[in-house]
Amino acid sequence: MPDRKKTVSKDEKQLRVITVNVNGIRAAARKGFYQWLKIQDADVICIQETKAQQAQLTDTVFHPEAYSSYFHDAEKKGYSGVAIYSRIPVKDVKIGFGWPDIDSEGRYLQIDFDKLSIASLYMPSGSSKEERQLVKYDMMSRFQQRLLEQLSDSRDYIICGDWNIAHKKIDIKNWRGNQKNSGFLPEERAWMDALFDDLGYIDTFRRVNSAADEFTWWSNRGQAWANNVGWRIDYQIATPGLKNTVLAASIYRDERFSDHAPLIVDYAIDPQLLVSRL
Repeated sequence: MPDRKKTVSKDEKQLRVITVNVNGIRAAARKGFYQWLKIQDADVICIQETKAQQAQLTDTVFHPEAYSSYFHDAEKKGYSGVAIYSRIPVKDVKIGFGWPDIDSEGRYLQIDFDKLSIASLYMPSGSSKEERQLVKYDMMSRFQQRLLEQLSDSRDYIICGDWNIAHKKIDIKNWRGNQKNSGFLPEERAWMDALFDDLGYIDTFRRVNSAADEFTWWSNRGQAWANNVGWRIDYQIATPGLKNTVLAASIYRDERFSDHAPLIVDYAIDPQLLVSRL
């Protein structure tokens, strides 16, 4: 069992952002997620797939001390949902995209600071049936336009979450056998190409880590976790202006809180400079 007594500290003028799909926030709590979180010295934590309504999260464990808590639940109980914890005072909160069909599933939550926005995103999976893949494509198309518009904003963005797409062969263990599966389809990978190559967004993890076998999700079937047969589908994707601020990125695998692993990124951004000066 990892030693949880020592805080994983950072420079006070660095911004640490963590993103993780917890596959049920209450289940993750039972597995020690919040005890681990206490020592991470994170400024912002983005969570996906909470699978809970806010009324079910009254226990103080779900509202960590020193953090403000924000949630966007799915209308369907026990399904989807995203959340953000921030210990930096927030200027504004945007719940959803303004798209009723997607917003009813609780897939996007954004907090705004003075010149930076951080979002928690949960892209639909298309693996269950063809209809859901079409929903995924539709959201990708609309979201791409939103991402394009953001480039002309007078602010930067870090979009954290489960994008449900492995971008390149290096991002998936068995790429040959998955080329016809949702999450590694040619159309999905081409969409990611356009995001990075044409729009100029930054895959922050790959900015500082080019190693193979770096995954964030493993199937519960067989021995996928033990054998590291995984996919890298969780990202922190940033606008071009943040390209040179990425200091370090890591995937935490010492403990297992869900079928995804936390992705931790440190930025050369002073959190104090994000506080709105009114």
